[in-house]
Amino acid sequence: MEQYVIKGGNPLVGEVEISGAKNAALAILAAAIMTDETVLIDNLPDVNDINVMLEAISGIGATVQRLDRHRVKINGGTITDFNIEYDYIKKIRASYYLLGALLGKYSKAEVALPGGCNIGSRPIDQHLKGFRALGADVDIEHGKIVAESEHMRGTHLYFDVVSVGATINVMMAAAMADGLTIMENVAKEPHVVDVANFLNSMGANIRGAGTDVIKIRGVHSLHKSEYSIIPDQIEAGTFMFAAAATKGDVTVLNVIPKHLDATISKLKDIGCEIEEFDDAVRVVAKGRLRSTQVKTLPYPGYPTDMQPQIGVVLALANGTSTITESIFENRFKYLDELARMGAVIKVEGNSATIEGVEKFSGTRISAPDLRAGAALCIAGLATDGVTIVDDIKYIQRGYERFEEKLQSIGGIIEKVASEKEIQKFVLKVS
Repeated sequence: MEQYVIKGGNPLVGEVEISGAKNAALAILAAAIMTDETVLIDNLPDVNDINVMLEAISGIGATVQRLDRHRVKINGGTITDFNIEYDYIKKIRASYYLLGALLGKYSKAEVALPGGCNIGSRPIDQHLKGFRALGADVDIEHGKIVAESEHMRGTHLYFDVVSVGATINVMMAAAMADGLTIMENVAKEPHVVDVANFLNSMGANIRGAGTDVIKIRGVHSLHKSEYSIIPDQIEAGTFMFAAAATKGDVTVLNVIPKHLDATISKLKDIGCEIEEFDDAVRVVAKGRLRSTQVKTLPYPGYPTDMQPQIGVVLALANGTSTITESIFENRFKYLDELARMGAVIKVEGNSATIEGVEKFSGTRISAPDLRAGAALCIAGLATDGVTIVDDIKYIQRGYERFEEKLQSIGGIIEKVASEKEIQKFVLKVS
């Protein structure tokens, strides 16, 4: 079982390059099977979730050729199976995007009910509502979603709640349905726009991604494409908050600053200096930061995936902060671990009150999920001692070369696999 062991107390200083967006990449890989021609996808993040998704795609018969860590060729013309097994779906929830892709192209699909990070209930009712509106018969049998249609037809659909997954999944299914589909109350996240742009690059006719209403005129077939995935705004934000927590000076490279507006706004609120460039953002933190109030909201609001990272910083800020989590009900699990490091926190329902402390103390903690795991590493970097983070498999699901990137900007962090290696690290840093 691998762990991170971290020696805190070093301000993070320097430049760090941001990888491709994991959440966009997972959906784009699924969409790539919707043509019988070869698709080249560039700027893939080299993380575990991507590798599992490629296995799932290969598992149904598609041809997958990994050119290097960040580029892959996919040809869906060789698909022979429409059944996505539970082994894949329990590892990454986003395997369910293959439901929309297969339904759109072949009018049938079977996908196991999804797994993923344990951050709360993420119902798929809006996905199923969308598929049914397009004319599919959808049943849940023996732990699987079974969808089939004799004829997929365009429809007018209003989502009951804003859902990124449902927006993307139904958009894929509608891309090859007959006629016009109008989807209202859709998610506006950058990765929704990226998937729409990718589908359009293959010949789809999708308009309005990034707004409240997406209009899709179905096409009979899609064709080959070469496409580069957008930078990961959550990875970028994670390093920006790492700079804030450690009183550092970090420039994140290869980003789209507009995607980071909500994160930048909060960093300014708490007293960081921000400098924006065309494709980079610099964060400078001098002295102790200020408290603030945060409420997670769908894009362009403050992202739920950035909530644990700001939580760590606010636990060190001067004054009392509140965080209201309006997206996922289990997103506060990391606060118990943070309290073990000396944070003063009170949780009531979906709201956390945080009384800032001067410093954390190093201890042994456990990553409860992907983003919380990264946030707890940031906490470790902000201590004056040694922190051991267990269950780093969650972090490796979504961050490429996480410890190496932190090392490159002055973080003292190593990946270890035994108590002996931990002791060796402690001796070295002390």
